Amino acid sequence: MKPSIRVLIVEHQTLTRVGIKTILNEESGVEIVGEAETGADGLRLFEQMKPDVTILGLRLPDSCAVDEIESYLKENAQGKIIVLADHAGDAEISRSLKNGASGYVCKDVSAEDLVEAIRAVHAGKKYLQAEVANILGENIGQEELTKSERKILQAIVAGKANKEIAFDLNVSENTVKTHVKNVFEKLGVSDRTSAATLAIKRGLARIDL
Repeated sequence: MKPSIRVLIVEHQTLTRVGIKTILNEESGVEIVGEAETGADGLRLFEQMKPDVTILGLRLPDSCAVDEIESYLKENAQGKIIVLADHAGDAEISRSLKNGASGYVCKDVSAEDLVEAIRAVHAGKKYLQAEVANILGENIGQEELTKSERKILQAIVAGKANKEIAFDLNVSENTVKTHVKNVFEKLGVSDRTSAATLAIKRGLARIDL
């Protein structure tokens, strides 16, 4: 008899966690070894339990999964991470996979697809929910923003003016204007409102920061 796939759930929404547990408790060959509501507690349990597969919520009270994946995998390179998001943005999908995630699904994923994702990544495969794969495919080839441009875009989403951004980043206002122009061109927009809207939709910036 094969050993069960040991799963850790890290997600702050209680109803989502309960739903996942309900699905997995009915699945043979899958064992839930722990659950956490924050990134810090999730990482602690990950270190202690060394699960085979971790379902990691994209947005947690103290962290973003995209930024935490590498920290998790440093503790156990054999562990597999499935990012669980409210909705899919191509930038966050790409960064998650680049940082080492094995799978990416949204919270509307079916029970069957969630179990399939767990079994697939445990077997060493990559898994993207169909909707996620479509979104990623639609945006392949789009020019990536530089680190500086991402900071500028985040500031735009926060509603900051060029002068304020220049002060925060300790650069000249002309430098900010150049970055803003480049951001607009890469996103294919002509104003700050459109840039902010598209940034949130694609996961290029975070409205909660």
